[in-house]
Amino acid sequence: MKRMHMHVSVVDLDKSVAFYSTMFGAPPSVLKPDYAKWMLDDPRVNFAVSLTAGEPGLSHVGVQAETTGELAEIAGRLKAAGAETFDETNANCCYARSDKAWVSDPSGLRWETFHTHGEATVYGEDRGPVSAAALAGACCG
Repeated sequence: MKRMHMHVSVVDLDKSVAFYSTMFGAPPSVLKPDYAKWMLDDPRVNFAVSLTAGEPGLSHVGVQAETTGELAEIAGRLKAAGAETFDETNANCCYARSDKAWVSDPSGLRWETFHTHGEATVYGEDRGPVSAAALAGACCG
């Protein structure tokens, strides 16, 4: 089963963690000095916040696949519909190792489809294809 993913760039991580922990009724499942992630089942979402060099607000949305097959299915549908994807293998981002297929919707909103297959000890610096402006300071995009 796939999981919705949202990543928000924030100005104050401690205040953001307190706010979202209250809203979700649960502490983050991952908490680092510059990053927090909630892997929730209700609602079924991978919600992350981080301190980044970019503007505060929504960084990107995505779909987290549980298997490489699910990721291939999602990316295949996008490519078959004519969407241009940027594929990454073994990307290091958000303290994780993932395979990804990035795409932008018709309005330019960045979507990350990915399958995580391991942990990383650093936040990461992978770069997607979208645009130099959109990528400035973002690890996951």
